[in-house]
Amino acid sequence: MVLPGLVSAHSHAFQRALRGKTQRTAKDTGTFWSWREAMYAQATALDPESIYRISRVAFDELRASGVVAVGEFHYIQHQADGTPYDDRTLLADTVIAAALDAGLYVTLLRVAYFRAGAGRDAEPGQRRFCDPDVELVLRDVDALRSKYRGHARVRIGVAPHSVRAVPKEWVRECAAYAKKHAMPLHMHVSEVQGEVDECLAEHGVRPMELIASVDGLSDRFVAVHGTNLSEPEAALLGGAKGFVCACPTTERDLGDGLAPIATLRDRGVRLCVGIDSHIVTDGIEELRALETHERLRLRRRVTFEPTVASTPAEQLWLEGSEHGARAIGFDPNELPKTTIELDQPALALVEDRFALDAIVYGGNGLRAEVTAR
Repeated sequence: MVLPGLVSAHSHAFQRALRGKTQRTAKDTGTFWSWREAMYAQATALDPESIYRISRVAFDELRASGVVAVGEFHYIQHQADGTPYDDRTLLADTVIAAALDAGLYVTLLRVAYFRAGAGRDAEPGQRRFCDPDVELVLRDVDALRSKYRGHARVRIGVAPHSVRAVPKEWVRECAAYAKKHAMPLHMHVSEVQGEVDECLAEHGVRPMELIASVDGLSDRFVAVHGTNLSEPEAALLGGAKGFVCACPTTERDLGDGLAPIATLRDRGVRLCVGIDSHIVTDGIEELRALETHERLRLRRRVTFEPTVASTPAEQLWLEGSEHGARAIGFDPNELPKTTIELDQPALALVEDRFALDAIVYGGNGLRAEVTAR
């Protein structure tokens, strides 16, 4: 069966090196925040060579699972102490090279990062993520756009990390730049309740409301996670025809919670999926969990009627392929296809007319081949 190629719209490739290292004792890695400290330690230890090596492993594994394109939310910019490299885009170029060498299409989402939170300077583990001025961030985006202009397999986007990590004016500047250049604008939004609480304390509004107030919402805006979005926030994003990129395997690994998928669908938000921390590499599992996690949240089966496809499985595949492609700035027709042979053990006894349903809901461990363009 030949299908549109799957897209992972949100990735932190370097976190592939953490697999297996954060699963033992609750006192060390029992919350999102303690897991984050382990991630910072990993990030601090990296150099260009190890970033390439780890990213290549992550991207090779993605491609072997049927993923054809990735949005790399790239926030390791500088040396461990925060000093820029002589070539300021060295690490971005390194990650792009790893994706291309793995045979993927890639959107490098250059992250803007400034602080630990409202009134708090960057912590030691965050220094290599940070820039002192948003103009430096946008100059780097300019440089990357110029370098990869016309490259068939590379796109560039801009990504203020979160309302916690950048001030309001940085969100405004990044949004204006993305709009001017018709680029993807990605941002972690409401991943954990603590982020929502900090935004309310600093700005008096919830994260999506803050982004809307600086003209950040559009059909190119991608809210990553959206785990704690309220119904009015979903309506704001849906009115702009924006995206939520859910990352179900990472969200369940970190205990973030379950995004309100039914509410997002009802309010017109487009959905896509991302591998995020590479805790599990299975492109089909990410899109399957859009529905199976929602069944757990709502405690019922088949939680939506498809609106842009004939069956739920078809709509989930569309969200994992076409929506993902558009979220990272590619025309879906530019991307390779994914081929899944139906003679695999997981698909035995399945009638042809139910093949896609079986792939989406029961296709663990499937061999998926990417059809090169």
